[in-house]
Amino acid sequence: MTDAAPSYQHGASDQPMIGDTIGVHFDRTVARHGARPALIVRQQGISWTWSELAARVEAVAAGLVALGLRPGERVGIWSPNNAEWIITQYATAKAGLILVNINPAYRLTEVEYALNKVGCRALITATRFKSSDYISMINMLAPELRVVSQGELHAARLPALRLVIQIGGNDPGCLGFDQIAGLGREVDRQRLRELVPLLQFDDPINIQFTSGTTGLPKGATLTHHNILNNGFFIGEVMRYGEQDAVCIPVPMYHCFGMVIGSLACMTHGAAIVFPSEGFDPLATLQAVAEYRCTSLYGVPTMFIAELDHAEFGKYDLSSLRTGMMAGSPCPVEVMRRAIRDMHLTEMTIGYGMTETSPVSTQTRIGDTLEKQVGTVGRPHAHVEIKIIDGDGRIVARGTNGELCTRGYPVMLGYWDEPERTAEAIDPAGWMHTGDLATMDQDGYCAIVGRIKDLVIRGGENIYPREIEEFLYRHPAIVEVQVFGVPDQRFGEELCAWVKQRAGETLTEDDLKAFCKDQIAHYKIPRYVRFVDEFPMTVTGKMQKYLMRGTMIEELGLT
Repeated sequence: MTDAAPSYQHGASDQPMIGDTIGVHFDRTVARHGARPALIVRQQGISWTWSELAARVEAVAAGLVALGLRPGERVGIWSPNNAEWIITQYATAKAGLILVNINPAYRLTEVEYALNKVGCRALITATRFKSSDYISMINMLAPELRVVSQGELHAARLPALRLVIQIGGNDPGCLGFDQIAGLGREVDRQRLRELVPLLQFDDPINIQFTSGTTGLPKGATLTHHNILNNGFFIGEVMRYGEQDAVCIPVPMYHCFGMVIGSLACMTHGAAIVFPSEGFDPLATLQAVAEYRCTSLYGVPTMFIAELDHAEFGKYDLSSLRTGMMAGSPCPVEVMRRAIRDMHLTEMTIGYGMTETSPVSTQTRIGDTLEKQVGTVGRPHAHVEIKIIDGDGRIVARGTNGELCTRGYPVMLGYWDEPERTAEAIDPAGWMHTGDLATMDQDGYCAIVGRIKDLVIRGGENIYPREIEEFLYRHPAIVEVQVFGVPDQRFGEELCAWVKQRAGETLTEDDLKAFCKDQIAHYKIPRYVRFVDEFPMTVTGKMQKYLMRGTMIEELGLT
């Protein structure tokens, strides 16, 4: 430690946290904003007020109780974005059920793992989405479903599962989602009322699986208090109110959609707007223009797709003012274009992880452009941040280290995995993120990269994010990812995957000439590959380990 200030910052605030369960706070919102728009689902032709949404939530919650589901039991949802997802989110909260978010892109082995890992008693599933036929996959995992009465499933491969609820259909053995609302009787509604004082805000209410880029996915277990407050403070930073309409093209199964999207809106009476089932850049532009959205969400790749769409100029986006770009590091030039071309003058950058509900830091409206584009902001209210070295000691400001976070957003733990929980959350309550960061004198953090992404070439530490930011300056480059590959002489060498703008003819020599004398020689990628797309998760996170594996195989490296 030097005389410089330590890299520690606390989001001190006199604004109190919410002490409600999600169900109780949902009712407060309905009481305040009942006649205001709550949910607009473009692909379903739905436009409901908070009161109209509440009536459906209450009916489905009573139906779940009537089906014999009890507080603490797990209910999976396997579906793209739709009205049923939102109804399920709040209905399960009211019934004290733990909602398990299942990635819409999961296939047989993955969904089997997820359902069994947490012991889901019920599964709410879409019929199909894109190339995924969900009902067919469930029947493959549980052929017993075709010959049982509803609610009496006993499947060898899914031993905990008793009930399959189908959105948009009623196949053999399944209960149609629309039927649930008609099941609840007055005794079930009375049971819901009796649950209100029994449910506590520290109860687990949500399990979200991490992406599982290494090893099997882990089930981050989150409470009412975790995600309700995180949604609230996110909305506070973006100054949401009942007049706002938030365009949410990110998936609901992910914390970006469920918390930053749905819960930030619910805690402020703002409207939730779904432009499409899954991300579609044209549908997103159309929804913003049609519903005069004031806020827009996305990962950087989504904003790039919207900005570069051939019909971008046809749509009036002047209603936009704010939003959030998160999920992966934001290229500076993409942020500049979003501010300039999409009217997002109050755009924010958020940083966090599923295990922290998810947002720990966020830029603020009114920040300088330098802060907006060069950092991920400062700590949220009631959240602590520190940056440490390999020995666990806090480093001086301006020094690289691992970012750790502590406070109300930190998860209870990974479901049924105490050892992996202990590896992530230390005895003092700090969540170790695995991200390399720096903190400036104002408490703003900049993400340098992942600890696992750090490239060490001939003893020199290279941060791929730095190289990516430089290459984004080239007018022919629309997207770039930099990572390390093995090298017998230097230990590691840099490789860049580059996506060019349409009509451009950039060569490897051109790229290296662009770098020459601008960045240190050891930071110039040795290998360059031009690609049309990148392997990524459904939420837009780049999967560099797949890129690395491809290059190792192609180049015959060891």
